[in-house]
Amino acid sequence: MQRGSGGKSRYGTLIGLSLPCLAPLPVRLTLLVPELIWPEPADQHTLGKLPAPGIEWLAARGDFRRQPRLAFEASLAGQFGLKQATYGALRLLGEDISEKAVDGHWLCADPVHLRFHHERIILADAGAFELADYEAAALAAALNAEFADIGQFHVASARRWYLRLNTPTEHHAEPLSAIAGRRIDSELSDKNATLTRWLNEVQMFLHGQPVNQHREQVGKPVINSLWLWGGGRLQRPQPGHFTALWSDNPLAVGLARAGGTPVHPLPANLERLLSLASRETNQLVVLDGLLPKVLYEDSEGWRQSLQTLDRDWFAPLRGALGRQIEGVDIVAPTIYGELRWSLTGRDRWKFWRKSRPLATLAASLAEGNP
Repeated sequence: MQRGSGGKSRYGTLIGLSLPCLAPLPVRLTLLVPELIWPEPADQHTLGKLPAPGIEWLAARGDFRRQPRLAFEASLAGQFGLKQATYGALRLLGEDISEKAVDGHWLCADPVHLRFHHERIILADAGAFELADYEAAALAAALNAEFADIGQFHVASARRWYLRLNTPTEHHAEPLSAIAGRRIDSELSDKNATLTRWLNEVQMFLHGQPVNQHREQVGKPVINSLWLWGGGRLQRPQPGHFTALWSDNPLAVGLARAGGTPVHPLPANLERLLSLASRETNQLVVLDGLLPKVLYEDSEGWRQSLQTLDRDWFAPLRGALGRQIEGVDIVAPTIYGELRWSLTGRDRWKFWRKSRPLATLAASLAEGNP
């Protein structure tokens, strides 16, 4: 073995002694968990007798803050320092597409089904019903042929479509998660805007498409409109917010890529994340599995997903806090507001703070209490 002066080897050992090993950098996590609290506080079928000891322990000991209500997409963009995000271009960037292809003015142009209910228009996005890839491709191709003067449609998946406008046009609309399943007649801030008027033509055109005629014949919801939102050119968040992102959500991936943040697929649990991320100190983890359960009123699915999150993430956090994990922020955009719990290792010793069932927490939040 090659040695240096004093008998020390090139590998840092000395007879009878060892040099200190480099300790892993302390990890700090931000967990973004939309719809962490079920939006109906009186729903005891969903919230009652729900075993969730991990999140209940963390919520009891964390410093709590409640901010005004935000859509999930706005809360996500806020993690990267963006208050008014151009969601279309950013989400498209997260669709495994080259940055050069995102040049121009893009909107999310998601396929939806509008229906009348008690003289109100209710919107259902494509997550609420089945839509095949070939159906989405056929509809988008027809739209591109008919409205080439307006722009070009791009289909990333059956549920996620995009529109690149030939002429940039302002169009203000809520993110899709904020309006899915709700009435939309009051959601359009300017019913006389250029794109709003153009959508009337789109709706008439979609009505006559063979794809929709077949869907109607077999009793499936037709794609009779688009939800246009998040328009603009690609934005670049300021670098340095996070050293890593763990997510499979295309908007989250696009935000990270635009800001130069390394992106990793969402691991199955906290243990797996810690085994992969010992040198990345300030990490954002997007746990968005509860969101579709709330959007599509799947209370039993929400219960099961919450219990899985508790087992795989929240309960292990209790043991890792102050050890492998220096601190954690849990950010939860919900109907009650954007909720945040912040914890460090010292919070482990707050024995006087007793855990509360999620049902109790939901009732307290609904009454305006912390």
